[in-house]
Amino acid sequence: MITYPNFKINIGLNIVAKRADGFHELQTVFYPVDTLKDVLEINRIEKGVRLLVQNVENLCADEDNLCVKAFRLLQRQFDIDGVEIKLTKNIPFGAGLGGGSADAAFALKMYNELFQLQLSSMELRDLAAQLGSDTAFFVENSPVYATGRGEIMTPINLDLSDYKIEIIKPDFSISTKEAYAGVHPQQPEINLNELIHKPISEWKHCIHNDFEDTLFVKYPQLQELKDDFYARGAVYASMSGSGSAVYGIFQR
Repeated sequence: MITYPNFKINIGLNIVAKRADGFHELQTVFYPVDTLKDVLEINRIEKGVRLLVQNVENLCADEDNLCVKAFRLLQRQFDIDGVEIKLTKNIPFGAGLGGGSADAAFALKMYNELFQLQLSSMELRDLAAQLGSDTAFFVENSPVYATGRGEIMTPINLDLSDYKIEIIKPDFSISTKEAYAGVHPQQPEINLNELIHKPISEWKHCIHNDFEDTLFVKYPQLQELKDDFYARGAVYASMSGSGSAVYGIFQR
């Protein structure tokens, strides 16, 4: 069985509070983009897990791979045997595009089908949320307004199909830990869920990614990428999530 996990962009990201559990309260919009996809093939085997990852260096031990973690999560609940996982990475790592989260969510959906577990979308979302804050988004894979750590999602009516979304990732990555090190949580004057429904031509003036405040100082190249998108006619440009990818939205 083969599927093609896509990535997401964050449109706006407000860091509104530090939580007692060490995480942060967020407001953001997740929007799926399919211009770049990983390739994920999973087949049943008699027992165990075999993992082959192509196009990237081995970033972690096999058991730390999110597709493997997704399998182990189900294995603790169901009597399932083994899988062979072949993953070709095309979505860049450390870019704020949710590529690893997408792989995990798509893997959960494939395991559900391969082993005929008959899990509902809600059950799959609950499982996915245990693997990462934005992983549950990729179960439904449609635009949402997200709060909490990013796991509390409300569907929104947002269609950018008439626009072209261009992504550039510089030759460095930014870890989540590094991105959060410089943030100063604060409540925005206007909730992002209200701003996202304004005309896209107004987003430039009112929708902001809070991570940019410190990361653009530390990495001036990110500011340059954003400025270049606007110089080339983008109607909106931003860093996605905690970076380091920057995107521009253009009229077709």
